[in-house]
Amino acid sequence: MAQYYDLDDILADEELVPVVFLEAVNGIGLVDSTETVRVEPKSKAELPFWLAKELHLRQAVSVSVPPCYNNKTREEIGADGAHVDLRSRCSYFYELGCKIVQLIGDKTIGSLLLVAFQTRYKEVLIKAHTAASVLTPKYLSLLTKEETKLYDAAKSSAVAFKTWRMGGPRLQKASVLGRKRKPLGE
Repeated sequence: MAQYYDLDDILADEELVPVVFLEAVNGIGLVDSTETVRVEPKSKAELPFWLAKELHLRQAVSVSVPPCYNNKTREEIGADGAHVDLRSRCSYFYELGCKIVQLIGDKTIGSLLLVAFQTRYKEVLIKAHTAASVLTPKYLSLLTKEETKLYDAAKSSAVAFKTWRMGGPRLQKASVLGRKRKPLGE
């Protein structure tokens, strides 16, 4: 429930995942309204994650591994993960991966996410602290939403550090120190 109002979580649930229907389903809305709305067993389709999850829990579909976690992506991340364009594969690569691994139980996705994040984390921080603004748009186009947030946080941290270093306030009073406690007797 903590993620209920998180816009990124909602958009991550909209990512398409491949499914195979295990039984006939009526009213799923996959086809135009002019055609029948019945989906036959063993039909393949791509559904938003939220719908695939609900149908999987009802044992109406079998969820397959999304193409953004295929062997080609794994090989590219293994070779040079810092420069793989994950955004074009899935904007919410890490969020969807964490959700899909719980659903289908493929443990290799979890290790792929860990390796991808570890190899890309260092590069994101280095670029945030050192990259010229000319290179930034090209580099940011490779990053997922989570990595873009990390980049922005690192960039603002570097700017705050430089401001402090160049003569900003040396000591700052913590906001909690300004409050007074009530005496125990009152």
